Amino acid sequence: MDADFAAYIERVRAHRGELRDSVAAVDEALASPIARGGAWRERVRAALAELSHDFRDHVDLTERPGGIYDGVRRGAPRLMRAVDRLMGEHEQYAEAIGGYLAVLEHGGTIADLPAFREEVTTLMGQLVRHRQRGADLVYEAFEVDLGGSG
Repeated sequence: MDADFAAYIERVRAHRGELRDSVAAVDEALASPIARGGAWRERVRAALAELSHDFRDHVDLTERPGGIYDGVRRGAPRLMRAVDRLMGEHEQYAEAIGGYLAVLEHGGTIADLPAFREEVTTLMGQLVRHRQRGADLVYEAFEVDLGGSG
């Protein structure tokens, strides 16, 4: 592995940790008592705002020219379907995060808070699985372990 790629992979590892922590913060906020009303909404909003930022960084880091997905295209074209799937998920998840955040930031009415919480919780599970598939892709393409916790 050349030095530039090794440095890039270290950035990916560090960012994976930030993204993992952001997902965990949303989960923690969602688990707090809904009965607290405005405080619950604000806590979830703040956690989703951080996740939105970290997710945008994740998309930029993986999809940029010279990034992981470009490397897979060049070095392991057999994995292009997996790359296409992950990129499609990026669009889907960014839209979902943005939609939930918009409701909370603009004071939108949430008729059923428990249902809203369940939807966002489901999204967090999807993001965890997305990170796992990304780590599997990197390992399969480059034989580099991104680590389960970082």
